[in-house]
Amino acid sequence: MTDKLSTPFDVKLMNITASLLFVAFALMVVGALVGWAARHPVFAIRAIEVSGEVTHNNAVTLRANVAPRLSRTFFTLDLTRARLAFESVPWVRQALVRREFPNRLKVLLQEHKAVAYWGVERESRLVNSFGEVFEANVGEVEQEDLPRLHGPEGQAATVLAMYQTLQPLFEPMDLTLEQIELTGQGGWRARLDTGAVLVLGGGSMAEVLARTHRFLKTLTQVTSRYGRKPEALETADLRHQDGYAIRLRGVSTLATGGQKK
Repeated sequence: MTDKLSTPFDVKLMNITASLLFVAFALMVVGALVGWAARHPVFAIRAIEVSGEVTHNNAVTLRANVAPRLSRTFFTLDLTRARLAFESVPWVRQALVRREFPNRLKVLLQEHKAVAYWGVERESRLVNSFGEVFEANVGEVEQEDLPRLHGPEGQAATVLAMYQTLQPLFEPMDLTLEQIELTGQGGWRARLDTGAVLVLGGGSMAEVLARTHRFLKTLTQVTSRYGRKPEALETADLRHQDGYAIRLRGVSTLATGGQKK
């Protein structure tokens, strides 16, 4: 039996070189095909399907406004930039964008749901149901009686939570919180739809809630002593340790005196 002759080194080297050249050539061909496909007009974005919430933006105007900013093809389109383009449109909170071969985009939109105005009276910013501040045309707000919230930047969610906690307390008395503010010192102020101004004081939400509940529990009893109804309230200061001070139209009184916190 004869030993099998081993392949010479130079032949092995030649075979390896040929294989590498073939792989390199194949990669160049694939790259060229991908580059061709990426640039070919047939893969340019031709249609954008918009679904989801389009109360303030119809699909036609959305496509018209955003399409010019999506100049690339199906393969080269940056989905993050496309999403940001849709989310830059007023009232759009979130956009989910995905490709659909060969030249379509599908977009699912979520709009802001305005629950309050934000800032001082001259400002036109809004707060959505997530406690986020956004810019939009306030003339497009469906509800005209939204409350106005105010506070330090970045505190909109906290102010909204306080409003949502306190408002139900006033409803049995047919009173409505028209405005609530978190001051820079951490105190709370509110205004009712009757024009009454309430100084609620600081502390945790539970502490403010307890003071407000105590105030409303006895307000009708106190105002009736002076022949008034709760609607006659002008101001109330709830920062007293054992009670609150109120002012009625035409009457000034102190209910259960004490020291301010």
